[in-house]
Amino acid sequence: MLTALLGGTFDPIHYGHLRPAISLANEVGLKQISLLPNHIPPHKPQPEASTEQRLAMLKLAIEDLPLLTLNVREILPENSIRPSYTIETLQAWRQENGNSEGLAFIMGQDSLLSLPTWNKWETLLDYCHLLICRRPGYAQKTDNIELQQWIGVHNTTNVKDLHNSPHGYIFLHIHHLKIFQLLRSGKILTTKPVVKICYHPKCGIIFISKVFILQRNSRKGFTSDSFFGIISPLGLFILNLAFCVYT
Repeated sequence: MLTALLGGTFDPIHYGHLRPAISLANEVGLKQISLLPNHIPPHKPQPEASTEQRLAMLKLAIEDLPLLTLNVREILPENSIRPSYTIETLQAWRQENGNSEGLAFIMGQDSLLSLPTWNKWETLLDYCHLLICRRPGYAQKTDNIELQQWIGVHNTTNVKDLHNSPHGYIFLHIHHLKIFQLLRSGKILTTKPVVKICYHPKCGIIFISKVFILQRNSRKGFTSDSFFGIISPLGLFILNLAFCVYT
């Protein structure tokens, strides 16, 4: 079975992280996804929440999701004074688990298109597969000829390839893109309110937000929580008052 890593600042963790990951796991047959919070992301703004606060949020978010685990290797004290480089994490994982175990790394399409800025990006597939979550608004191809050729050589649409080899393939996951297209076409119309309680990084206590998500269209078979993953990347569509509760 195939294991995957999902890295990020998780500042904070939200359904835009969880829903695509769970959907992807169902599609390709992942046995486990390890969330990999990084300490000093090389390509993104530094987290506003402390490491301890982000870990608390992650534990709350996944406590009822056995598919998801927490991997803290990039925020251990010995690693916390320098940037978190994915290639080093993958190399360490291979040293610990051997070369025959299947490993994948989950990333968004924006990260795929920015790979040439990553440390030793050309060697990533020597250690893992890349599972790419398509995102609305991003180009399907890049002007970087080297990157486009690299993607073309390693791209697969066959899930079996991901299980027959421990590393080396790029797989494009389009589930959330399809839902976004259905939304824009008006094929999913009804909404219902949902209250979500989260650990808030700034006040350190409770954040309560009321959002609206699309309800199931019985003829199309999409459930409301399938669309929840789209809401978060687009800003959670916070339509009602959100507030912090202080004690």
